Amino acid sequence: MVEALKIELRHLTLKQRTCTMNHTIDTLLARQMVEAAALRGASIIGQPGGWSVMLKIGMTEKPLGTQRTDKPRTWRSLDSCMAYLRTELHLVRVDGIDASQYSEVAVHTRHRADTAARMRAAHEAATYDKWFRAQVQEALDDPRPNIPHAEVVAEFDKKRAVLLKRTAAKA
Repeated sequence: MVEALKIELRHLTLKQRTCTMNHTIDTLLARQMVEAAALRGASIIGQPGGWSVMLKIGMTEKPLGTQRTDKPRTWRSLDSCMAYLRTELHLVRVDGIDASQYSEVAVHTRHRADTAARMRAAHEAATYDKWFRAQVQEALDDPRPNIPHAEVVAEFDKKRAVLLKRTAAKA
């Protein structure tokens, strides 16, 4: 029976596979299923643009999906797919690899031209946030006594008056 299902899956066209690839299993659920020994196996399926993983649960197979959408997760390289299965799902054995529909040309490419700029800005913001939080924590941890607000205002009023006198004398 299992062999019949494998043969049937191999003969499905890409269009049929795409239609049946809904109701995916995300990584968290797949990890829980591996820990509970509920997965019967996994197969790696080649498709245009990369590789996807089909998880065997009972008599059905469902694709490993992305976290927030019901779309199958794909990897551009077979090595990165296997590394993901080993590190994230702790699967070290796959039942088979079907490369009959694989091609390096991606069907759906959604690369944004500004990705590098967005990532650079995000890293700069994170770096600034870390620096700012450190400055605030340093000020909070300072053992010197606090200065009352009225005293600070009076001191800056004196400095302002001195600067106003200087600018008036130069004019």
